[in-house]
Amino acid sequence: MAEVQYVGASRIYPGNPVPAVNHLDLDVTDGEFMVLVGPSGSGKSTALRMLAGLEDVDEGEIRISGKDVSNKPPKDRDIAMVFQNYALYPHMTVADNMGFALKLKGVNKSERDAKVLEAAKLLDLERFLDRKPKALSGGQRQRVAMGRAIVRSPAVFLMDEPLSNLDAKLRVETRANIAALQARLGTTTIYVTHDQIEAMTMGHRVAVLKDGILQQVDTPRVLYDRPGNSFVAGFIGSPAMNLKTVPLVEGGAKLGGLVVPLRREVASAAAAAGLSSVTLGIRPEAFNVATDGQPSLDLRVDIAEELGADAYVYGTMQLDSGDEQFVVRVDSKHVPQMGQTLPLTVMAGSEHAFHPETGERLGD
Repeated sequence: MAEVQYVGASRIYPGNPVPAVNHLDLDVTDGEFMVLVGPSGSGKSTALRMLAGLEDVDEGEIRISGKDVSNKPPKDRDIAMVFQNYALYPHMTVADNMGFALKLKGVNKSERDAKVLEAAKLLDLERFLDRKPKALSGGQRQRVAMGRAIVRSPAVFLMDEPLSNLDAKLRVETRANIAALQARLGTTTIYVTHDQIEAMTMGHRVAVLKDGILQQVDTPRVLYDRPGNSFVAGFIGSPAMNLKTVPLVEGGAKLGGLVVPLRREVASAAAAAGLSSVTLGIRPEAFNVATDGQPSLDLRVDIAEELGADAYVYGTMQLDSGDEQFVVRVDSKHVPQMGQTLPLTVMAGSEHAFHPETGERLGD
């Protein structure tokens, strides 16, 4: 068991003045499942590799269980890493792959075999122990890579996009298995992904990075309900939040022909900052179809995606700035057709507001 701390940790590659990871401060508690998420180039994998000892820490430090490990070799950090490509030895059996690290440590064969069997039972790999990796499916290879990490009983598990090579159905199944396994083992785990759905469904907390800078770290629910800035608002949630910069008028923010009321603390923060406009954020599910006589926004339907229980409509609305793209969730039993006009209202209290220049959340 272990806590992990990034303390002002930076990675600066030679020849590039912009840090890949920029003064990262992040505390991971003992037994926590922490997910690092962000787009390509956000620094999430670099941050993980810094912890693993595969990248230098140019500024600051990284601590495991309170000890600075910034300059320790990987083998002395008591971590186990699961890579994107699994990195299995093709000439070894599953059992030999899982026990190889223990063999290098000089663990005797009977103890090795016992640990391998225990991990194989956890991962439902018992019947595959005598097979070579080429005889396994992608999901089975991924479980072997997990088993190889488990048998070492490390203080920290590190996982770098371990599901990216799996098909969609297997990804859903395997992420549930990993989350359940981590809960059983209670091992501190840091998991990197670019997939925000993975992040939201697996992590106890999620750290969102952009351009090497930590944007926000919190539980998935808080990130969704109260994103700290417009980047997090647009990144967390699928489909993404609708974000539009609109003028402030008496009574709220003017979205097309509709005035969206703002909460008192939001209006006060905007007034204190001297703003004449805000970046208004509205989630796809925060729209309702207007009833007759209600003031409404008119969405011209470009395409509708029917996903069974859900349906999403993509279209354009006429705003002061011109035609703008929106995505709206609708009742899957009443999906409009391409070319139709859909009158919409915004659910009271569902709006988010951000500073139009800094992107920071206004109010609460």
